Amino acid sequence: MIVIARLTVRELVRRRVVWVLAGLTILSVALVAWGLDRLVSLARDDGTTELQIRIGVSQVLILIAFMFSFVLAMTAAFVGAPAIGGDLESGVALAILARPLRRVEVLLGRWLGSAAVVVAYTASSGLLAIAVATQISGYGPPDPFLAILFLSGQALVLLTLTLALGSVLPSIAAGAIAVVAFGLGWMAGVLAGVAAAFGVELLGRVAEVSRWIFPSDGLWRGVIYGLEPPLVLLLANGNAPRFADANPFYATTPPAIPFVAWSMIWIGLVLGVAGWWFERRDL
Repeated sequence: MIVIARLTVRELVRRRVVWVLAGLTILSVALVAWGLDRLVSLARDDGTTELQIRIGVSQVLILIAFMFSFVLAMTAAFVGAPAIGGDLESGVALAILARPLRRVEVLLGRWLGSAAVVVAYTASSGLLAIAVATQISGYGPPDPFLAILFLSGQALVLLTLTLALGSVLPSIAAGAIAVVAFGLGWMAGVLAGVAAAFGVELLGRVAEVSRWIFPSDGLWRGVIYGLEPPLVLLLANGNAPRFADANPFYATTPPAIPFVAWSMIWIGLVLGVAGWWFERRDL
């Protein structure tokens, strides 16, 4: 399994996927630095207080994290879809499985190697962007490592689903379904907040159940919580907190420990089902 993981990383390097991700990281961080520098400079020239600037920068960071989460979803789909599906379509799987390897070992090795690349990309890009924003504006989020941890978890959920679907469906179909599922999960989270704000219990329950079926949106709440300054939480709680909870870019609390535990179990279950199916599938 470790050998397959190592080969997966080497393959991603050989295909220049790692170098493309590194280049995108540098480009995105440079754009973030330029945008925040302009924003902070113009705000200070207009006489905006430092407190207002910090609140504004915190919300910009959350918006950047939101956009980055969709980039991660695409990255996870791009990396995970051909990990198994591509080998099956090209016939490479037949050569690999002719060796004394169980199919589930190949699947887990592919997942482990792909996960290492995706998590490394998430951590490096996220922490570098936060460090640059802190240096430019003087504001740092309360718990950046927690935010990056939940963002990495979100990426792993997408990667796991994509790789599992790739063991059953063609690569393009697997990637498309995973990205659509990510978008639907986020929409369900928004509906849950709106339903809670307006007291629509049935819709709220349905949307909450969707978070347990596909936990990406619940993990996104952890990202927001790690980036949200305490002052914003205090102001929101004092001013219509029920309606503040309907905001998809606001979270009063991190995801509960049972939900985080379930997210890890979910990844294991999806990999288990994919391994069971892959072992019995005709190649």
